[in-house]
Amino acid sequence: MKGLSFRRNTVFTVLVLKIESKTEKKSLKQQHAPCFRHTCKNVSFTAAKVIRLTAADGEDMAGSGVDVCADHLFKVLVIGDVRVGKSSVVQYYVKKTFRENYKVTIGVDFALKTLQWDARTVVRLQLWDIAGQEQTRNMSRVFYKGARGALVVLDLTNCTTLKSAALWKQDLDSKVSQDSGEPIPALLLANKCDLLEQRERDKMAPSLDEFCKDNGFTGWFETSAKDGINIEEAASSLVQQMMASGDENRDERRKGDVDLGRRTGQSIVALCC
Repeated sequence: MKGLSFRRNTVFTVLVLKIESKTEKKSLKQQHAPCFRHTCKNVSFTAAKVIRLTAADGEDMAGSGVDVCADHLFKVLVIGDVRVGKSSVVQYYVKKTFRENYKVTIGVDFALKTLQWDARTVVRLQLWDIAGQEQTRNMSRVFYKGARGALVVLDLTNCTTLKSAALWKQDLDSKVSQDSGEPIPALLLANKCDLLEQRERDKMAPSLDEFCKDNGFTGWFETSAKDGINIEEAASSLVQQMMASGDENRDERRKGDVDLGRRTGQSIVALCC
């Protein structure tokens, strides 16, 4: 537990487990992996319960030999024009599948993705696949609320979707931001790269670099939902950015009362035996 620090706004979940037999230990160890890293020895409780603690309580447990597992929950928007491949990107990322024909999204579709980020960190993504029709932007404030990151998708074979990507980014920045007031991390996905020759893609790279700089994107990836090109890499990059910005936001909130409510994008730390 060396080097472990607790921030004032961190909320802790302590899992007190009823463990009275080897069979129960094995079952609970499987059920609560990866947080359940060590077998509890000589532990017997009359009930299982969850205790909510503030950071001040957590500090007292920092040196107790208890494993700390961070569980991050992020709402991620997937936006862009109609038929740029948003649903295909989400489908490939979540299920590793691709279909040639998708029904046009109406309103918003949802998907969930759980990542074992490292030995002690679980990241859960709520992916909001938002319809690309013009009328959807009239309701976008509702859809954007609580988002911690965004993937803005364009079609490399359709230059008009590049201009639209700038408009989507402007709409995003005007309606949602980090607690610090800064824009949420947003990556540009230049999708359907499998339909272009490599030399064509290489020619477009400098202009996309400049486009991202001018419009405040945190980076871009050429992607193909059909061939699975850079889908995982783009998502991992966004997660890294959201986790980094989340740390900055928590630093901004160190003063004031401890918030015991769980909100999208905040971290809950599970303390397990």
